[in-house]
Amino acid sequence: MPAYRKASIRELASSAYELDAGVMQGHLRWSDEEGWHINGVSLQEWLAKYEEQEVVIIVASLDDERPMRVKVCRTCGTEYRGIHCPRCREARIRLRGR
Repeated sequence: MPAYRKASIRELASSAYELDAGVMQGHLRWSDEEGWHINGVSLQEWLAKYEEQEVVIIVASLDDERPMRVKVCRTCGTEYRGIHCPRCREARIRLRGR
């Protein structure tokens, strides 16, 4: 998988962690005894804590080989791949002191 795709997925997961959202990472497997599980954790049990709540479920494969499309930043015109324009992101960080 291209490194920029993995980096974008990990950035998405980091944002979810910052929101104190439930995030699981690992190999998704099926067994007749446990059903769907990730690294030995049952998805049915894990999802049960969100019962009766409105949720968003995002599944992003780290093994996906499709290339990410090139985008053009609407602010500076730079071509980039990923979630954020690296040039504008760097400027925001520099100007905001982070």
